Amino acid sequence: MSRSAFAKTWGAEKVGDRRWRFSIWAPDRGSMDVILDDARHAMDPVGDGWFVVESTAGAGASYAFAIDGDTRVPDPAAREQVGNVHGASRLVDPAAHDWRTDWRGRPWEDTILYELHVGTFSRSSDFDGVRARLDHLAATGITAIELCPVAQFSGNRGWGYDGVLLYAPHIAYGGSLGLKRLVDAAHERGLMVFLDVVYNHFGPDGNYLHLYASDFFHPERHTPWGAAIAFDRPPVRRFFVENALYWLDEYRIDGLRLDAVDQIDDPSDVSILVEIAREVRNCGFDRHVHLTTEDDRNVAFLHERDGSGRPLLYDGEWNDDFHHVVHALATGENSGYYADYADDPRGDLMTALSQGFVQQGRPSPYRGGLPRGVPSRHLPPTAFINFLQNHDQVGNRAFGERLTTLAERRAVEVLTALLMLSPMVPLFFMGEEWGETRPFQFFCDFHGALGDAVRQGRRREFARWPQFAGPETRDTIPDPNDPATFAASMLDWSAMETDAGSERLALFRQLAAIRSTEIAPRLKGIAATNGRARAIGDSGVAVSWTLGDGAHLAVVANLGGAPFAAEARGREFFRLGDLRRDSWALCAGLAESA
Repeated sequence: MSRSAFAKTWGAEKVGDRRWRFSIWAPDRGSMDVILDDARHAMDPVGDGWFVVESTAGAGASYAFAIDGDTRVPDPAAREQVGNVHGASRLVDPAAHDWRTDWRGRPWEDTILYELHVGTFSRSSDFDGVRARLDHLAATGITAIELCPVAQFSGNRGWGYDGVLLYAPHIAYGGSLGLKRLVDAAHERGLMVFLDVVYNHFGPDGNYLHLYASDFFHPERHTPWGAAIAFDRPPVRRFFVENALYWLDEYRIDGLRLDAVDQIDDPSDVSILVEIAREVRNCGFDRHVHLTTEDDRNVAFLHERDGSGRPLLYDGEWNDDFHHVVHALATGENSGYYADYADDPRGDLMTALSQGFVQQGRPSPYRGGLPRGVPSRHLPPTAFINFLQNHDQVGNRAFGERLTTLAERRAVEVLTALLMLSPMVPLFFMGEEWGETRPFQFFCDFHGALGDAVRQGRRREFARWPQFAGPETRDTIPDPNDPATFAASMLDWSAMETDAGSERLALFRQLAAIRSTEIAPRLKGIAATNGRARAIGDSGVAVSWTLGDGAHLAVVANLGGAPFAAEARGREFFRLGDLRRDSWALCAGLAESA
């Protein structure tokens, strides 16, 4: 059942029994060699900066490219490394894994996303550790796990967003076969697997492209991480298009989340984001494949639908607006980007629930008064991925506190219900199902001058926050390179067995089951986010949506104020607390179509 629909342009490709073709784009160099199991093979220049050679070796052999006969560098498109990012790459036969499942995927409307970081999800810090917990996730009602980036980065500890070998599952996590075993096991349990990919920059340690392909970058164009990637150059473009196809085909990944696409600076007539999506849509996969984005701009053009409601490019967008406003409501925080939602958080929440984005062109005080966003109501609710927590919104806090420790317990429960029972696609962060209280902090594994720079840079980032105005308070922020920071971020699975943990898990499972039976089957065919929202009393909201089958979904919630008398329209299928008595409460109902 294992197959490969295409051959990569870059790197090592198997072309016959024990026969491999090695290709690299090195326009800055006059010659290139392959060092294959310590034997040197001169590569042939074939034009436009490309060098190619074929040779014989068994899978598992080590290899590296040699620049002008001297400096050795790893394959930038290696399927696996022998060790760290500075050493040799390893030949991997893409057909080595014998797939057990004949998987056809799941429709987008079924999606309940669960974001996890492989290194901190289990004590073994690897793909097998995730695999061991798949039964728990399936029983909880999760339908899709989303892995933080697994492409090899410098060191063994890190969030993954500083990857430098974008085709190589980190050897510390279990490498290529470990990831395939995880995907196969997830599919056996009916779980989709999404992967976070980073196409806006490379990490600061282990990227050698500048030594032989300086044209891979535009030094005159700047991003927060340095020179912009030159997406307007065909070899560079293919590197990223093929990377997306590679994960979806060779690993049978069900969906990709493209990180921070607003930071992709592409001068091309056709954006690399559009080309990636078009190639994926035109690839002819025999199963459901999904694409999502993280984009600070609040744009809509990437998520438009065709006349039948199918995504033209991307299925969904991480909706930071929803997170920011519910966080402001639950915690009262109003500094940083929460300042944009401090004036009328209830009104902003009603906008998010009924229209998608909150900021649809209004000025953003956090961004110096510049307008942000475009109208979004014409998109279906499933174009928005909403969440209460994720790796960024927890880990980019100075101490990595979870919402569980920042807000009242009942507030978090009501907001969890609101998230799960609205028609947008819900995303949860690992441990949220039992109310994990351990932090998720920023951690990495850099050393020397780079380690010092990252440590100090992390602390300087918080200088604009009032509580960290002085250097003595900033020095209390955990050192990202200290192994203790990583250890503090490990999930505490034993907390699931406590009274509080088991109660929260039972609530979560109830909500997931309700979504799967009452809401998900009715989401297909919704042409627009047609929500209707109204305020009740000083803190209540009532929102209703017409679903794809004509039924009307209604949710009424009290968000921390005086109780009031109200109920959801139609057949009530969930209630948490008492709206007539409690400051935080919610009920939801469904009225069948006439």
